[in-house]
Amino acid sequence: MSDTDTLPENMDDAWDTALSEAEGGDSDEDLAAAWGAALQEQGVEGGEEAAAQWAAMIDDSEPDVESASRGADRILNQEEIDNLLGFTLDGSLAGDEGGIRALINSAMVSYERLPMLEIVFDRLVRLTTTSLRNFTSDNVEVSLDSMTNVRFGDYLNSIPLPAILGVFKAKEWDGFGLVTVESSLIYSIIDVLLGGGRGSSPTRVEGRPYTTIESNLVRRMIEIILLDAEQAFGPLSPVSFPLERLETNPRFAAISRPANAAIMVELRIDMEDRGGKVEIVLPYATLEPIRELLLQMFMGEKFGRDPIWEEHLATEVYSSEVQVDAVLYENTIPLQRVLNLEVGQTLLFDTGPRDPVQVKCGGVALTEGLMGHVDDRISIEISKKLKQPKMTLAAFEKSLQSELETN
Repeated sequence: MSDTDTLPENMDDAWDTALSEAEGGDSDEDLAAAWGAALQEQGVEGGEEAAAQWAAMIDDSEPDVESASRGADRILNQEEIDNLLGFTLDGSLAGDEGGIRALINSAMVSYERLPMLEIVFDRLVRLTTTSLRNFTSDNVEVSLDSMTNVRFGDYLNSIPLPAILGVFKAKEWDGFGLVTVESSLIYSIIDVLLGGGRGSSPTRVEGRPYTTIESNLVRRMIEIILLDAEQAFGPLSPVSFPLERLETNPRFAAISRPANAAIMVELRIDMEDRGGKVEIVLPYATLEPIRELLLQMFMGEKFGRDPIWEEHLATEVYSSEVQVDAVLYENTIPLQRVLNLEVGQTLLFDTGPRDPVQVKCGGVALTEGLMGHVDDRISIEISKKLKQPKMTLAAFEKSLQSELETN
């Protein structure tokens, strides 16, 4: 056997010896020295330098491996988890949402995109204040606390019990709505209607259902609020809100899917030192038939006309100048004849001096007249009345009103 045949075996033995010595060493210098000695025994030139380079490469790679292992095993703290899910205190106070919570609520429509709702409910507050004063014969103040968008299921779960929930139907919109009266207002209105003292707060009895008298009084109050809501929506879109039933269990007042978005309007009713809240919930599906109307910035002529503006507009229209054409004769000729027209040719009109001349404005025939002359100018004497337009302003307004009622 030659020396070359025994070289691999000797090299393996040398490497094993070097690695065993390196494992027992205390530093990278010992490892480099052992590798250098093994290379010199095999007759490799520059063995010490190569061993030093290999040891340096191992030292450089160790921090990367350590950092990678730390990143894989890293655990998020509570603040990072809240930021990921979108539940942060600063974001809640500022009204900004982020993370997964923003993705979940991105499908909900904000009521601020429907500007007419604020006008309608401001009108409802004024009407309800007057109606409840007449109903209770007391000094009643109604205010609009808030107007927010909620998920219907979350709203039902947040209703403080006991409470009375009135389910009403929007007939013209083919939808439903919900009126929630909290217990403090229920006992306050009963105390006022039945002659309770002004200085004493109403007594709240826990653990019993509402009596028939209490339910009927609250039903009457809800009907008054719904009648005022009909008047508030009337200028925008005529609608009726008949009360269908009263419920005390929110599960029986489900008028929409839990995940559907809805508008919640919170009204505060104060009667001196007594009162409570009424919440009106309208799902977006109920408001969908009048969504285009709710997108308007103002109602325009629905709340009354402006005579000053109408007079100014009429004055400007009547003083505007229009071009009127007197058509002596019209005929259709081939295009070839038109292309062959030359200077000096004569076009014959199949009309006489006493034939009527048609008067047009913007291509629309207005009337007819006879041609003559005044001094040195050609004139037209009107012989027929002006043709009335097919669509008058009154007919246009009537058709527009019928179209809105149909929608």
